[in-house]
Amino acid sequence: MNDMLLSILESIMIVTALSMDAFVASFAYGANKVKIPFSSVTAINVICSSILAVSLFFGSVISNFIPQSLTHLICFLILFILGLTKFGESLVEWIKEKKGDIKKNIKISFIGINFDINMGIQEEKIDLNPSKILKIKEASSLSIALSLDGLAVGFGAALANSNILQIVAFSLISDMLAVMLGCFIGNRVAEKFSFNLSWLSGIMLMILAFLKLS
Repeated sequence: MNDMLLSILESIMIVTALSMDAFVASFAYGANKVKIPFSSVTAINVICSSILAVSLFFGSVISNFIPQSLTHLICFLILFILGLTKFGESLVEWIKEKKGDIKKNIKISFIGINFDINMGIQEEKIDLNPSKILKIKEASSLSIALSLDGLAVGFGAALANSNILQIVAFSLISDMLAVMLGCFIGNRVAEKFSFNLSWLSGIMLMILAFLKLS
């Protein structure tokens, strides 16, 4: 029973940490009165969850050829480094904000697992037309960027024998809720407010890393 509860808790923490970027991005769109239709929400949800599922699958396959002690170490390193990176990025953004030097552009690094996704963006630059509606094509591009963390986290979690089906199922729910809730809240607050939750996802990923060592 305890193992089942621990498995559920780990799955919830994984998908919650990964859905933070989707929430913040949707919040930014909503604050700028950009509507996200259900079709675009679905596209983001399906693409993010599918990429996560693929990384989980490959991680589970590779885990069969690596000693268990080594897989736990690799999992710890992936989750901890990614969590530390996201927390550090959040700290840098906070310092920039305090100094009044806020750069609102998407930054993505493809080197190793140190992905850099700054969701403090100007959503009008992503919404490629003046319709104030996020089209499926634009939503698909956004979801690919949002999925980069999922590649590393999913791979690392699978190495430690996490419940793949459970994580994917929770992901399908959490991503949709994150997008819809983020847009809803964003529509009701002033555009000038910043809403950076990268620090929270970073802390959650680091906690997960230490849990995987136990």
